[in-house]
Amino acid sequence: MTRCEWATSNAAMQVYHDTVWGKPEYDDRQLFRKLVLDMNQAGLSWQTILNKMDNFDQAYDAFDIQTVAAYNDARVEALLLDAGIIRNRRKIEAAITNANAVLAIQKECGSFSAFLWGYVNHQPIINQFEIGKDVPTHSAISDQLAKDLKKRGFKFVGTTTIYAFMEAVGMVNDHLVSCICRQEGTDK
Repeated sequence: MTRCEWATSNAAMQVYHDTVWGKPEYDDRQLFRKLVLDMNQAGLSWQTILNKMDNFDQAYDAFDIQTVAAYNDARVEALLLDAGIIRNRRKIEAAITNANAVLAIQKECGSFSAFLWGYVNHQPIINQFEIGKDVPTHSAISDQLAKDLKKRGFKFVGTTTIYAFMEAVGMVNDHLVSCICRQEGTDK
């Protein structure tokens, strides 16, 4: 069985690849969770985030958007002491800022999901890459979405982070043509 090249380094990456990455996600809380995880990856490897994922879930109250949006300075200080997550003040504060921005989008658009999926006409973009080095790190859509999110006050949402997020939540199917998970993403 062939998998995308990046998913073969260890069992945890393989499980993430096979069960999460590229599967269309529409739940606002899960989309917010993935955005926070991807923004925490900036400057780090995905393996680092994957190793800390359970800790992130616990530290960020299961990524309940309203709860995170209400975090105060004391909560930020507590998170800075939590060795189970990425202890970067700017990233922690960005999670709070982004939670508030998600709440504003929910009021405006009905859901964060509807807002995000509107960028791809509510259908995954199915790419046809045969080798990993051909998979891009951004696209015209991720450029525009990143720009729009920044305009709405989001932090740590550069186009590369947003493209990785779009891949992870299934907005873009970048499973290689030969990948065992590719067909699943094309059926949605």
